[in-house]
Amino acid sequence: MPNILTMNELPNATIMHLIERATAFEQGEQLTLSGTVANLFFEPSTRTKMSFEMAEHKLGIASLPFETGFSSVLKGETLYDTVKTLEAIGVDAVVIRHSEEQYYEQLAGVKLAVINGGDGSGQHPTQSLLDLYTIWQEFGRFDNIHVTIAGDIAHSRVAKSNAKALRNLGADVTFVCPAEWSGDFETSDRLDDSLAETDVVMLLRVQHERHESGVLLTEEQYHEQYGLTIEREKRMKDSAIVMHPAPINRGVEIADSLIECERSRIFKQMANGVYIRMAVLEYAMKGRD
Repeated sequence: MPNILTMNELPNATIMHLIERATAFEQGEQLTLSGTVANLFFEPSTRTKMSFEMAEHKLGIASLPFETGFSSVLKGETLYDTVKTLEAIGVDAVVIRHSEEQYYEQLAGVKLAVINGGDGSGQHPTQSLLDLYTIWQEFGRFDNIHVTIAGDIAHSRVAKSNAKALRNLGADVTFVCPAEWSGDFETSDRLDDSLAETDVVMLLRVQHERHESGVLLTEEQYHEQYGLTIEREKRMKDSAIVMHPAPINRGVEIADSLIECERSRIFKQMANGVYIRMAVLEYAMKGRD
């Protein structure tokens, strides 16, 4: 069975196939898959975990909950042994979120399908796919689309997952953040410079839990310098949209009144997550036809 581990390994043809299947599911195509999936979330999650469970429900897949606090992980069991146990009892695929970057490298010997639900500050392929699906729905293309991603770039698996995929598909991507949060990316520290040209403003949460030396700015300072304020939204192109992977720090990355404004696609992204994850589960459990 094919794995979904990182956007860096997904060809454009596979991405477009998954978008086509998500479109079909959203338009009402019915599909029942046999098999069992276990959802292993070692970090907190609302949208990813619940939308995978909803996708599994819609596909008729048996879904096994996994509670870290009541598992042998507390006794020192390795991730590999946990997954091999699930494989041994007949599970067909696992969805894993883990704090360790590239945790999936230790699972190279397993035979069931592994779907990465987020690895530390590494990758989040299904979030990237739902972001791409949302952009595709809006514009019907990726070439010559200008995407500005603003926020905690260095610690964002969303930024890292979207960067190469968007550029491979023909989009122009600009990263905006304080210089200290650039990581390996070439970034700007001025959101205002790209607003007038941007088709998609993608805002990212400040990930306080991944900062070892504290946050550089107060919430008010961050909003003023890097957030989508009411004044900045007025300077955006009429056709431009606003995205955010959530959870949202209201009044920090985005003004509270803009979260559900006409150009916001934030809750549409969440809805699209179910259809994309249905497509991913079909791909992982059946392989591409």
